[in-house]
Amino acid sequence: MTVELAELRWFHIEALLPIEDELFGEERWSAGMFWNELAGGHHYLVALDGDGDDVLGYAGLALAPPDEAWIQNIGVRKDAQRRGIGRRLLEALLAEARRHGTRQVLLEVAVDNLPAQRLYAGYGFEGVGVRKGYYQPSNTDALVMMREN
Repeated sequence: MTVELAELRWFHIEALLPIEDELFGEERWSAGMFWNELAGGHHYLVALDGDGDDVLGYAGLALAPPDEAWIQNIGVRKDAQRRGIGRRLLEALLAEARRHGTRQVLLEVAVDNLPAQRLYAGYGFEGVGVRKGYYQPSNTDALVMMREN
């Protein structure tokens, strides 16, 4: 299967919602949250199958130059995981942060999401703090991870 990364557009948002629900349940983002991210000028990508018809994943980055960039989210449909799509999305976000000259890239990840933490650690992210009860309604803590860009 070939995968193409493209700029996330408004017409992709409805296709993201089932992925959000599948991955994050009650803590999923709403369509309005994605609309706000796009309206705010944040950098969002979508991973599409080779035909460009099927959304396999997405990722977003909020730039706060010159110092910081925050990875807002990375999601890959469960039936498309373990194919390198998450890595490609992460690498594209890191490249965008470098292009803007940010010095640090940060993210929050659930403390119980060990696969994601291992992925980020493989790209030089280290834990720098914990946000207690960050994810709602589960009240799950978030590990804040950072890497120098």
